[in-house]
Amino acid sequence: PAVAIRHPEELSLLRAPEEKDKRKQKEKEETTAQSYDLTSVRLPASAEQQTFRGMPAHFSDSAETEGCYRMLSVSQTSVTPEQIVRMHRPGSLVEKTRINSRWLDSSRTLLQQGVKEQECLWLRFKYYSFFDLEPKVNAVRINQLYEQARWSVLLEETECTEEEMIVFAALQYRINQLSLNATPAEQSSESGLDDLEKALANLEVKLEGPDSTLNVLDSLTAIPELKDHLRIFRPRKLTLKGYKQYWVTFKETTISYFKSAEDALGEPVQQLNLKGCEVVPDVNISGQKFCIKLLIPSPDGMSEIHLRCAEEQQYASWMAGCRLAAKGKTMADSSYQAEKENILSFLKLQKTNPEMSLTAETEGTQWLMSPRYQKKFKPKQVSFVLQAAVVISHNPPGGRLP
Repeated sequence: PAVAIRHPEELSLLRAPEEKDKRKQKEKEETTAQSYDLTSVRLPASAEQQTFRGMPAHFSDSAETEGCYRMLSVSQTSVTPEQIVRMHRPGSLVEKTRINSRWLDSSRTLLQQGVKEQECLWLRFKYYSFFDLEPKVNAVRINQLYEQARWSVLLEETECTEEEMIVFAALQYRINQLSLNATPAEQSSESGLDDLEKALANLEVKLEGPDSTLNVLDSLTAIPELKDHLRIFRPRKLTLKGYKQYWVTFKETTISYFKSAEDALGEPVQQLNLKGCEVVPDVNISGQKFCIKLLIPSPDGMSEIHLRCAEEQQYASWMAGCRLAAKGKTMADSSYQAEKENILSFLKLQKTNPEMSLTAETEGTQWLMSPRYQKKFKPKQVSFVLQAAVVISHNPPGGRLP
């Protein structure tokens, strides 16, 4: 297709929402958005796409078509909080559910479905199930997937937790930094290295031989456990009680705490299953504060509990374990050590840069979050997004934030 999106069957047309607020509708009409004419793009003779200067050859005919390809394949960074506020956002749960009623039927013509001339339609990915996503040949498709996810979060069409918002904001910040200097040629310049790395990885698997599977199974038979003294606090209304020290054990996805180590053979004071819980870090290096806030689903709502560690190594071990347990994984999972190292690298970053508030850029990061979180987050929390973005840039893709 002209827009160079592989597997176009994943896309469907969606009616744009009607703006009820007349003032916002007027502002939207007065705003002049840059338009791109794809009718001038000449389609290739064969189905297989040939590349030239890092882009499909049929996009390299002119500066205008190259601009079209860059718009489709590189994330757009020129977004302001004012633009987000002006855009349509679902105001209630009912409006969010109505989004799915606006999809057009691909088996019927536009005329049959009452689409008028000059009516605005959106081209969107309807189902979140995708075929092979190869960066070398799917630049447009991957970027459009990211843009759709990005705007669904910013416009609050998709619900997310505070931790997820911080992680997504940090990823946006990093992607925007790379997009400012990205060119189509740069995107494909490392293809030779990618092929070499893939070949070396395949060779490594072959050299390991059939016994490697047995070694992996042996390593999973013994699930690591954590046992240590931690200070625990359960926030409750009308109480002045603070942190109290307990003997805490962490086995598989369950945390149990006892009054002392000697009582560990008996019944615990409380046992917490962390599957599906929300894990929020609360760290202050200068104040030697290493806390883990757990929001655990319960029949009565969300149950909140705070774990306070004594030092960095202890915090990294327990935080990594909590993160995996929230996803239903144990500390025997292969990602546990990588998770722990990511947390320690983040703490080290804060320690070497104690004044890393980045206040000059803090205001500019507001548009990385939805309006609801823009109001909620304080400058200190927004600066955490910038610090997290630095951690992402120093860790391989797929790594988690501390």
